[in-house]
Amino acid sequence: MNSNSRRATLALALLAAAVLLLVTVAGTALHDAAMVTDFSRKNLPPSLTWLFGTDWMGRDMLARTLAGLSLSIRIGLLTAAVSAVLALVLGVAAAALGGWVDSVLSWVIDLFLGIPHILLMMLLSLAFGKGFVGVVAAVSLSHWPSLARLLRSEVLQLKNAPYIRVAEHLGVSRLAIARRHFLPHLLPQFLTALVLQFPHAILHEASITFLGFGLSSEQPAIGVILSESMSYLTTGRWWLALFPGLALVGVVVLFARLGDRVRALLDPASVHA
Repeated sequence: MNSNSRRATLALALLAAAVLLLVTVAGTALHDAAMVTDFSRKNLPPSLTWLFGTDWMGRDMLARTLAGLSLSIRIGLLTAAVSAVLALVLGVAAAALGGWVDSVLSWVIDLFLGIPHILLMMLLSLAFGKGFVGVVAAVSLSHWPSLARLLRSEVLQLKNAPYIRVAEHLGVSRLAIARRHFLPHLLPQFLTALVLQFPHAILHEASITFLGFGLSSEQPAIGVILSESMSYLTTGRWWLALFPGLALVGVVVLFARLGDRVRALLDPASVHA
């Protein structure tokens, strides 16, 4: 990758970080304002006073959108980190330990991948009682298998390297080999997957909340906002879904694009794959 592409990737990363920080801070600050109702200003279309309009309870849609997006970002960061770390630990353990450990973990990976993704998240969310805990558990426990399988295959290839064979013959423990050789080798794949899983986590959190299996309706979450707005679209209140939906799509596209750039930066061969 040339220097121009590297600078473009850095600029995109800075932009994504700035958007992440601004939306998170603004959404957290506006959380209480997003809950304020005032029926004297209900169903107002977008204007200079109310940029995103107001809903049927007179709540400010800009405040609700930022608060919901901020919550989605925090959940996305948490679940992406948990699932990526889980995939790293289990993927390395399966390949490094081998034997029955590899067989059991490979069976679990195949089991998770064999269940439709949305259905798996809904079942996990129900099992953990829905709400914040249910959403975090559902997204975290459903996003690790693909990455774990990838990391496992990388470690299996690395195990055949001559210097790994020499280390094993010299009596170096498997834990030491994993820490000194496997983990540094897997760092680019891990970082890329962490960035790429973040937009998926946000989108899937909003999806299961929209379907009624995620966050409670009392919270100003994007999924809740979009679900509630469906009843009012036929009455011409288009702004109730348009702006929250565009905000969600904008964040997802931005970080998906960043993930692609990071993957190309860390693994230039992937550009031609």
